[in-house]
Amino acid sequence: MPSLRVALAQVNPTVGDLEGNARLILENVELAREAGADLVAFPELTLTGYPPEDLLLKPTFVKDNLERLGRIADRVRGITAVVGFVDAAADLYNAAAVIHDGEVAGVYHKAYLPNYGVFDEDRYFRRGTEQPLFVVAGVTVGLSICEDIWYPTGPAAIQAQAGAEVLVNINASPYHAGKREHRERMLATRAVDSGAVVCYVNAVGGQDELIFDGASLVVEPTGRILARGRQFEEDLVVADLDAEAIFRHRLHDPRSRKGPLARADGEARVFRVVLSEGSRPAADPPLGPGPGWQARKPPLPAHEPPPVLEGVAEIYAALVLGTRDYVRKNGFQKVVIGLSGGIDSSLVAAIAADALGPENVVGVSLPSRYTSPGSVEDARDLAERLGLRLLTLSIEPSFQALLDTLGETFRGTEPGVAEENLQARLRGTIIMALANKFHYLALTAGNKSEVATGYATLYGADTTGGLSPIKDVPKTMVYRLAEYRNSLSPVIPEAVLAKEPSAELKPDQRDTDTLPPYPVLDPILQAYVEEDRPVEEIVAMGHPEETVRRIAAMVNRSEFKRRQTPPGLKVTARAFGRDRRLPITNRYPQ
Repeated sequence: MPSLRVALAQVNPTVGDLEGNARLILENVELAREAGADLVAFPELTLTGYPPEDLLLKPTFVKDNLERLGRIADRVRGITAVVGFVDAAADLYNAAAVIHDGEVAGVYHKAYLPNYGVFDEDRYFRRGTEQPLFVVAGVTVGLSICEDIWYPTGPAAIQAQAGAEVLVNINASPYHAGKREHRERMLATRAVDSGAVVCYVNAVGGQDELIFDGASLVVEPTGRILARGRQFEEDLVVADLDAEAIFRHRLHDPRSRKGPLARADGEARVFRVVLSEGSRPAADPPLGPGPGWQARKPPLPAHEPPPVLEGVAEIYAALVLGTRDYVRKNGFQKVVIGLSGGIDSSLVAAIAADALGPENVVGVSLPSRYTSPGSVEDARDLAERLGLRLLTLSIEPSFQALLDTLGETFRGTEPGVAEENLQARLRGTIIMALANKFHYLALTAGNKSEVATGYATLYGADTTGGLSPIKDVPKTMVYRLAEYRNSLSPVIPEAVLAKEPSAELKPDQRDTDTLPPYPVLDPILQAYVEEDRPVEEIVAMGHPEETVRRIAAMVNRSEFKRRQTPPGLKVTARAFGRDRRLPITNRYPQ
């Protein structure tokens, strides 16, 4: 049976590590060649890592990336490789190099440059206008990069109508909950509309706030998924594509014969580059295999695509990967976490232990006069269950010393938030001292509900550190994630799940003293922060007007705090930071 064997190298590059990324590419080229692949495709900007951001403004970085690409090309033989890199001509391009027989045989430039959400590609790149087709082992292949395939009349449509039987799309597509399902529906639509096999390779790994989930796909012209890469893990996805079946499918679907060639705009130019014809006669038309074109290798054994993670299991796996890569790629081995005995720090500790191993996580219990004995015990119980080292350091002497220092200045005032926050700031100071002394990375435990409303102490333990793993996780989801983690093994004490949330900075304090209950708060925040709904519309959804206006005001007043907190891992459709950018000085009421 005629076939093209394609490998999708779902790899985890590191931004700026040109040497390491080049080595990763060559290692996977060899694995793909050993698997008998005719073509191996790597994710978007694999060579530089994604997103390289203002590294692209350094001419030496661009030059070094091109030099490494040349070295890679010298060593790629016996297989065709598609490698994401930064091309430089009159300007910079987000590009895919087609490497064959020791040279760069062609280059594709990304046509659609995203400039929304976490993307900022118009800042760096010029859009491409050419649509090269590459003949690999007798099969016509079209290339595109990430955003290009999301447009129904974009490069994929142009290439398919010009004869492409296989559409290879290379990606660095950041994760958020629900995106995989949306992406799979889109890719199935592109495959059906183009009458071609879509090969979608995605990066995997963490980069600052972003997480790349892998889940690469091979989708047949019918929309059926032929192969799928694992989520949140490196993988090499290998599939045999039946060119004869593609041709037969097109004979039964005459849509491509109707009307003019689809174009994204009037600039697109289509041309073919023949890399290897295999045994297909040269006179054969690009849409169909000739009678002499035979398979060159035994077929792959039948296998089902791996099962997919969904819901809280998917989010938890994303947080573990994002935490592991942030810590490791930034040169740290161990992390330190303040363990309050509450749900947030317990979940962060579990994520860190799963990401790094419990031997690389240090917990610190920092009780004051207002810390309940139950919270101290819950922190100890959690540490024992996870196998963490736990330090217990009372902040009471330091707290009293600060109260004494400020006593004369504060005389005649009522004790309040200023005194409460001294405790949080002392905890932050001690955690950072441990981090400095022992080269730990400090993890903070603020969740999205607290970050949104400013229910956190600036420069305190909940806002000071190197990474905030659950910064984009609403409080109600924190509980669901904790329950999911306990379903794997019961590491978070039941007392932590059952207790009412409290900062424990004054007697009998509860979060509900300041905030509405989290099941009430989180839907309001989703509507206001993630969906940009006005107050009146949120009230019309059934929420109390006074509560909505109070929460909106809290969100607006807290922008200055969010700007000074550690980066957090993006898992929702709209996170603070890269996604949501509002001015600190801002008088717009809602």
